[in-house]
Amino acid sequence: MVYGSELADIAQELVVKGKGILAADESSPTIQKRFDSIGVESTLENRRDYREMLFKTQGSNDFISGVILYDETMRQLGSDGEPLIRTLQNQGIIPGVKVDKSTKPLAGSHGEVITEGLDGLRQRLGEYRELGAKFTKWRAVINIGDCIPTLYCIRTNAQALARYAVLSQEAGLVPIVEPEVLMDGDHHIDRCFSVTELTLREVFYELSL
Repeated sequence: MVYGSELADIAQELVVKGKGILAADESSPTIQKRFDSIGVESTLENRRDYREMLFKTQGSNDFISGVILYDETMRQLGSDGEPLIRTLQNQGIIPGVKVDKSTKPLAGSHGEVITEGLDGLRQRLGEYRELGAKFTKWRAVINIGDCIPTLYCIRTNAQALARYAVLSQEAGLVPIVEPEVLMDGDHHIDRCFSVTELTLREVFYELSL
């Protein structure tokens, strides 16, 4: 792989001891809900100011190795006219970007979802790398309920995660593969454990192919 050593170095920097990754990849609808809860209008300027406040917090680079950004933030300028992504880079914080396009109902199933975004992903990844991103994130959602998740749902999402991971590495970007088994529901912790174990097995299998 052309970017093999570069990807390995970035991955090691992201998981350096004593630091973590900040998820600042809220979509516009999600951030609007949060702003609504505190009586703040979700304008482009307010979203910029909020993100700029996070990224310019003094000493944040002592604890944050990387930040996952939303597409809007990747292209956004700060109040000083400098790209927000450069604000992170100047502090030695690695910028990344969420590349999935949220979930939609899974065809042929009930109560289950599939994460979309593979269409046109190769082109978007190339653009994000040019903008300065070093890693990416893709989230799959697995719901627990009566008769779900099905193996069909788990495998479909695992395959999508694997396809995303390959495309990301081809573009020179470290992929963060996130299969999330939701805690919502009245199921027992043992049920959550077994579903999580099965999900991870399927994801690891698809990644190994």
